Amino acid sequence: MTDRHRKNPANVLCIGAMLWDVIGRSSRVMAHGHDMPGRIAHIPGGVALNVALAVARWGMSPAILSAVGRDSEGEALIESVKRGGVITDFLCRDGGPTDVYMAIEDANGLIAAIADAHSLEEAGDRVLVPIRDGRLASANDPWRGVAVIDGNLTVDQLHRITAEPGLAQADLRIVPASPGKADRLAPLIGAPNGCFYLNRYEAEVLAGRGLKGSADAARAMLDLGMNRVIVTDGALPVADGLATDGIMTVTPPPVTIARVTGAGDSFLAAHLAAERAGNDRHISLIRASSAAAAHVSGKDMP
Repeated sequence: MTDRHRKNPANVLCIGAMLWDVIGRSSRVMAHGHDMPGRIAHIPGGVALNVALAVARWGMSPAILSAVGRDSEGEALIESVKRGGVITDFLCRDGGPTDVYMAIEDANGLIAAIADAHSLEEAGDRVLVPIRDGRLASANDPWRGVAVIDGNLTVDQLHRITAEPGLAQADLRIVPASPGKADRLAPLIGAPNGCFYLNRYEAEVLAGRGLKGSADAARAMLDLGMNRVIVTDGALPVADGLATDGIMTVTPPPVTIARVTGAGDSFLAAHLAAERAGNDRHISLIRASSAAAAHVSGKDMP
């Protein structure tokens, strides 16, 4: 066992956005220009951080690689995240203010959102330093566990990850931040150790055409060159496509929508936890779908 493994308790890396989510929710259906009563939450967020917090609840020890400002918002965010079981020792803190995501949701789900991830984007290569200098990994001692890659990273950052010696043996779990950022993931499509987590709309962006459902989307992604892909489609069946073992689907349990932001991250975390526990593809897909449904209904698992 190397010194790095003795000193660092992390068993999952989450690389990408760590920011504040500011989310306004109304229990009513909204239209353009509506001003509705509701609730506004100010909570830790970002795809990489959401996954890190979720896998920590499943008993794993995640470390996050991201950029956080040295402002009061950044200090408060780090303290909150530490209490959630996420290792924050490897953050880049040399840039601008702490990033923010703002969203509006109504009874039917997400209306609109804006992600201000400028600090993460401007940090560039500095986010990846801990997997080069031996603190988490290096070319001579690569990371051999799971590394979650968040589509909030820039195309340049993602290109660097594809050629990163410190991640050459990692189990890459790749997730876009939104349909609008799905095409950023193109550099990672051919990764032999990559598993993509997409919704149908994100798959359509990558395919450049409409797709009939999750199974059709999974087939299209395998045809693009992905080794493995998980495709969700709201309340409709979710598919797991593996290049060497075909496509399977399960149907999520029906729930009443209480929130939508973070559902995909809850799905990914539960899927990782299920596979880490030794479950097969089918059981892992069922458990992940159940966890996402619980999140959407306003609950969290475990």
